[in-house]
Amino acid sequence: MDILVADLMTRSPVTAKPETNLLDCARKMVKKKVGSLLLVNKGKLLGFISQEDILWALTKKSEKDLSSIKAIDISPRKIIAIRPSATIKEAMERMKKTKFERLPVIQEGKLVGILTVKDILNFHPEFYPELEEFAKIKEESRKLRRVQKAEKIQDGICEECGHQGMLHRFNGMLICSSCDDGS
Repeated sequence: MDILVADLMTRSPVTAKPETNLLDCARKMVKKKVGSLLLVNKGKLLGFISQEDILWALTKKSEKDLSSIKAIDISPRKIIAIRPSATIKEAMERMKKTKFERLPVIQEGKLVGILTVKDILNFHPEFYPELEEFAKIKEESRKLRRVQKAEKIQDGICEECGHQGMLHRFNGMLICSSCDDGS
């Protein structure tokens, strides 16, 4: 018998309104001890914001105060979701393919929950080998980014902002550390 997403999902995910500012989003994440918020308006999922998104905004848009940036403004445009009637195997395949550790659960256009890797592991630790492969892929991606960041160049002019300083190669460009969005 297949286990369904509906069997393991968190039915009351932590949400915020799309116009909530990033400072309030960060406070809510800390208070609720979660790594992300689903941006919902009248039951409809409009966006998704993670701790990494807030850190990106903090470093990339430092000229703005976090309280002046709306969550929806930095939310990814494309949201990968799953339906409650999907199997856990389908969910794990989608997580591995997209490299997402969390999937919003949508039924008839409305948010009904969220499924995380942690939800799956808490219920079925035997899925660990497949999820371990997923974790290894993510770690290798992180290592590759670190290697790319380590390619330091002496003084130069940043191709992103035009400031003089220590540069490194990232995605084929020479950029300063303040322009590196951490990707």
